[in-house]
Amino acid sequence: MASSRGNSPQIQNSGSEEDLMDQRKRKRMQSNRESARKSRIRKQKHLDDLTDQINQIKSDNAQILTTINITTSQFVQLDAENSVLKAQMGELSQRLDCLNEIINLINNNNYATTHCMSAPTGLYEFDDHHDFMNNPWNLMYLNQQPIMAAAAAENGLYF
Repeated sequence: MASSRGNSPQIQNSGSEEDLMDQRKRKRMQSNRESARKSRIRKQKHLDDLTDQINQIKSDNAQILTTINITTSQFVQLDAENSVLKAQMGELSQRLDCLNEIINLINNNNYATTHCMSAPTGLYEFDDHHDFMNNPWNLMYLNQQPIMAAAAAENGLYF
């Protein structure tokens, strides 16, 4: 019996060691499960944050694209208006040059008739019954609108 009593505490110790090891093992498993659960939660939160960031960037991109489209449309419209205005400016400049020419001719004619009545000017000779201002061919630009630019704008043509 003495030998059985000597073995008994050793068996009891090994049983309690196994229980202790099982407890540690269960505790470690529980800790690992908790750690894995926290890791999944962190990953899910990170994924949700990235998804929110993607949606925000997509929204920003859509807004930028809309702004670009509006700006491009306004640019095209202003460029067309600018072309019409340039064409009108060219026509008006040409008309102004013609009117200045007419004024110079009138001034030269008046100067020639008042100061040099006896001597012709050599460049422009006018008979009294063919007054320069009464000639419809000389006045064709006076009340004329810029036709080319206005017609081009009406037809959607731009220069």
